[in-house]
Amino acid sequence: MNVKLTRRSAMALLSGLVSGVSMSGVSSRLVRAAEPSAADFVVVVMDPLASQLSCPCVKGYAQRDYHQLGKYLSKSLDRPVQVVFSESLVKCLKEQSEGRADLVIGKQSVVQHDVKASERKFTELARLTDKQGKTIQTGLIVVPAEDPAKTPADLAGYQIIFGGAEAEEKHGAALALLARHGAKPNGKLETCASCSDGAALIVEKGPKAKMAAVISSYAQPLLEGCGTIQKGDLRVVGVTEPVPFISAFVAETVPEPEQRRVREALLAMADKPELLLALESVAGFVTVEEAAAKKK
Repeated sequence: MNVKLTRRSAMALLSGLVSGVSMSGVSSRLVRAAEPSAADFVVVVMDPLASQLSCPCVKGYAQRDYHQLGKYLSKSLDRPVQVVFSESLVKCLKEQSEGRADLVIGKQSVVQHDVKASERKFTELARLTDKQGKTIQTGLIVVPAEDPAKTPADLAGYQIIFGGAEAEEKHGAALALLARHGAKPNGKLETCASCSDGAALIVEKGPKAKMAAVISSYAQPLLEGCGTIQKGDLRVVGVTEPVPFISAFVAETVPEPEQRRVREALLAMADKPELLLALESVAGFVTVEEAAAKKK
């Protein structure tokens, strides 16, 4: 039997396909969805713990199902909702969402960086709690287990692999921690987008190389779960101040009445057990003010 596919249906069939092998957390997967129609409310998901952008290496972790959130928002807004997954807002706007992004959900610092690069305006609506009710993450400075360094002060003169400037927990917050301990690196910083690449490199080089890497706290369980490193290969010698983790941003092009409905729907997730389970969250989204008050 011959079946003729339209361009839209062909794109839909590609929604589960994956490409790429490294990302800012542990692994990278580019997910293409059906092109949004003019009537769709477009949600761009950049959360590294979304199932489409992570890996199933650790049971019950980093498998957030944002399609369930899309269905919920569709009912709340009474309009179709298209969920698109990408690590880059700029790339998504060019290649995946027809230049559309009504709501963006991802690491706060990364979204803010990409919003600036896209020359668009978004407003932060709410922050997502994790399984412990927290809305923050930290950067972890790690060394090979047998390295003599015990504290950030011991890293003076070390080669340190940071995350990109857009990843606050692996860059700005880590630099601040080292500066407080008199170990701020001199000269051009060495950066690596992937936590797994940085961690694997310093393990490979060993303690004699005097190297350290900065990884995201959320990525730590995945490094061992995915087999990038073995349990006990690394030791944490410094933890940065906490920074916001997953935030939801609404585009200024969305009419204010609909912005309010989106915000209300996100905050009402606290009473939706099935959604909390799908997003691996204990309390769903909370206000920015509430999250800031409970930063620790």
